[in-house]
Amino acid sequence: MTETLYLSRLGDRVRAWRAENGMTRKTLSKASGVSERYLAQLEAGEGNISVLLLRKVARAMGVPVESLVREDPKDEARDAKPIALLGLRGAGKSTLGGKLAQVLGVSFVELDREVEKEAGARLGEVFAMYGQDAFHRFERRALERVLDSHERAVIATGGSLVTDPSSYGLLLERCFCVWLKASPQEHMSRVIAQGDMRPFKGRSAALDEIRKLLADRDRLYARAPLTVDTSGKSVRQTLQELRKALP
Repeated sequence: MTETLYLSRLGDRVRAWRAENGMTRKTLSKASGVSERYLAQLEAGEGNISVLLLRKVARAMGVPVESLVREDPKDEARDAKPIALLGLRGAGKSTLGGKLAQVLGVSFVELDREVEKEAGARLGEVFAMYGQDAFHRFERRALERVLDSHERAVIATGGSLVTDPSSYGLLLERCFCVWLKASPQEHMSRVIAQGDMRPFKGRSAALDEIRKLLADRDRLYARAPLTVDTSGKSVRQTLQELRKALP
């Protein structure tokens, strides 16, 4: 590992810890006695911080200094592929994806927005004008473009991507996939909280429809190497669980 990459890894760990624990850089500065400017350089991978100052930072964080300076080959494995989040709408892909990307210091991409760019229309209009087969073609092109332009990223995928063998195969090959699993009731409550019942609007048996979608796609989502159940958990709890479970 090069010196630059090593310092970058060190900075990533400090920034990730702050994000997970909801601590500002200013607060960590006060707790450790290390200036905000020094911490900013450290997190950016630009500061060759002394052992004594790093020890102060580790003590303020409540972690062993060894956990910050280790050379972990698993970090290389994690960074080798983008992380793709799978699941029905309401699983938490956008909310968790944005926070996970922030913790990891990488880009966050919502694939549905990239499909809209590809098609030049909103998702509902794409389905209405072109149909599902055409939608999946736009989705495949958007996915290829995203993967070609992002070596490291967190990608929130559309709920139906797993039903398209071509796009799902590409995703499994080039990304580390995570199924964000939730109960039908949890999906339903989150969709209602979002104020957007698409595609369930006007359906009296929306919960039954969600149950059916989950049952139909269960074996597809389960092909992801990692499953994280988000039911009954706060965003922070799920984020911590997801971070610990990543390779």
